[in-house]
Amino acid sequence: MAERLRSFTRERPPGSRRLPAEAIALRGFGVAWLLFAVLGTFATRPAPADHGRGLVILIGLFALIGSAVSTQPQRLRIVARWRVVALAAVTAAAGVLAVAQPHGVWQAGPVFVGIIAAVHLERRAAVQTFAASLLALTVVVASDGHSTQLLSMVMTAVPWFLVMRLVRAFREQFHALQTSRAAEAEAAAAAERGRLAREMHDVLAHSLSALALQLETTRLLARSRNVDDEVARAIDQAHHLAAGGLDDARRAIAATRRDGLPGPERLPTLAQAFGEQSGLPVAFAVSGQARELAPDARLALYRTAQEALTNVRRHAAAERVELNLAYTPDATVLVVQDHARAGTPPPVPLSLAGNGYGLTGMRERAALLGGELVAAPTADGFRVELRLPG
Repeated sequence: MAERLRSFTRERPPGSRRLPAEAIALRGFGVAWLLFAVLGTFATRPAPADHGRGLVILIGLFALIGSAVSTQPQRLRIVARWRVVALAAVTAAAGVLAVAQPHGVWQAGPVFVGIIAAVHLERRAAVQTFAASLLALTVVVASDGHSTQLLSMVMTAVPWFLVMRLVRAFREQFHALQTSRAAEAEAAAAAERGRLAREMHDVLAHSLSALALQLETTRLLARSRNVDDEVARAIDQAHHLAAGGLDDARRAIAATRRDGLPGPERLPTLAQAFGEQSGLPVAFAVSGQARELAPDARLALYRTAQEALTNVRRHAAAERVELNLAYTPDATVLVVQDHARAGTPPPVPLSLAGNGYGLTGMRERAALLGGELVAAPTADGFRVELRLPG
């Protein structure tokens, strides 16, 4: 019973940091009660022994403790049917002790049955199990000529059963309230995401659309007036960047609305777009058996590749770029590495506190997912490696 009391007090809502004083007191009471029950059995006459009635008492005590322990969910995942069987064994052991040691602590049996049935069984099954236990012990005790103890048994076990049923009802109501609050919070968050998505669409997407249109007009005008090829290429690249920014804005809006997040399947397209915009050859390779990743991990892979390629364009004098995605048995690894021409000075160290999806943000994202991000110069360029578990 003490273990049941301890386990019940541990079943508290997520986020609770400490037990209330009442639960701690109940745990202490349970431990003291268990010690009293064991010591009381050995102190009561007839006492447990290795022969005769004493042996019956000893077997009954061990059967009572063993069957009670078998009902504990912390030790064994059990279904309701098996718990009913275990409680029936507790009742049988209590009946043996009631006959062999009528003045002992056999009344702990019906009390324990009442607590376990009230906490773990549905109302109908709980009432039937508890009533059957009381009825069986009533017949055993009355037939043995100790009917005076029946009132004590009923007055002790029934209040425990009713109190624990109330505790279960309060706990179910509390969990229902938590679920309701979580649903309300999620609904409020969804509404806020929708509002932000509308704001992003009205401001950012419209502005980028106008910019892309203006650059397209400027590009066509530059070609019609035979502007210098280098200037035309710069305008053309600016147009591609604006168009790409518009696509990113639309994807960000979709992500805010949770319409879908970019993942590893978009890395080939990302690499191809980078090669077209930068003029650098980009080699993309995948190794290992691809597997489904969590949404946060998928997004981290894509954003890390996106940021690493952006840094190549901004900071590196690269000759070529390699982008590799590897699925190993225990991790998913993304490597983005650029290679410069021989004799090229080493790249200027990257600032790790940039805007947007900077490497600092990528490190933090990787850490939240239980992984790590390493960014460091190599002999001929720069290497960014993201390693995520699973």
